[in-house]
Amino acid sequence: MSSISEIELEAPVRASAWTGVGRILGGVATTFRAAPKFSLCYLALLVVVTVFAPLVAPYDPIKTAPANILADPGWNSHPLGTDHLGRDILSRIVFGARISVTVGFMAVFISGAVGTAIALAAGVLKGWTDTVLMRFTDAFLALPCLMVAVVVIAILGASLWNVILVIGLLRWMTYARIIRGEVLQLMEMDYIRLARAAGSNNLRIILRHILPNITNTLLVLATLEVGLAVIAEASLSFLGLGVPRPQPSWGTMLAESQEWVFVAWWLPFVPGIAITLLVMSCNLTGDWLRDRTDPTRRQL
Repeated sequence: MSSISEIELEAPVRASAWTGVGRILGGVATTFRAAPKFSLCYLALLVVVTVFAPLVAPYDPIKTAPANILADPGWNSHPLGTDHLGRDILSRIVFGARISVTVGFMAVFISGAVGTAIALAAGVLKGWTDTVLMRFTDAFLALPCLMVAVVVIAILGASLWNVILVIGLLRWMTYARIIRGEVLQLMEMDYIRLARAAGSNNLRIILRHILPNITNTLLVLATLEVGLAVIAEASLSFLGLGVPRPQPSWGTMLAESQEWVFVAWWLPFVPGIAITLLVMSCNLTGDWLRDRTDPTRRQL
């Protein structure tokens, strides 16, 4: 009798456990049903290529081969062709992806950290602190970012970390403006007032109540800003102020292809398509994240 009762009691438990797993899997499937699958796959592919670039690239990206100058793309040893120095385009695209992804993520991290810190200080402290910080932000918004980046890098010298630092410190204004607006709204909520009445200081309020509520906005902004950072790096590299040659960069590849655009169409086409797909993927992923994290837009 005891064994029968144990079996009868265990059956509903197993059923409820499997039901919970099914609900979790169903929720995941619903979440990613409307996801931009191509964009997510392309971004994931770029991350893998960035990490394992030496293993993925079939050739040395900076080694010249005079015997293979301007080889046509096709089903041969150079699927995407070669450039005017005989360097394999596929290998240069792979290593160029490492530079673009590194600049994009690192610059966004710097700009997001600076902009969020300014937004939190302005929204929480208010008063003259808010006024001074927002006027400082307006002054930076009035600057032509690309022109300032060109001047600064020309002074500091072209290098990967200088490009990351300059782009990161010239893109924080968007975070400061948008996040400040959300912080001001949150500061008027009842639970913030109750926390302050209970003796919570500003740091505790920021860590426990404000940061968790602006994480979604930060994630969406960061996703959209990655594409802009990649375009900025490509523009600087196109002007000769990005990653020093002969290191491969998508912007540098576009600059080097100007003289050969009517002879070898694949030289500007391949890096141009790579930049376009990366920026488009970041924008589509950002739009999807915005719709998923905004309760008013989840059903759209």
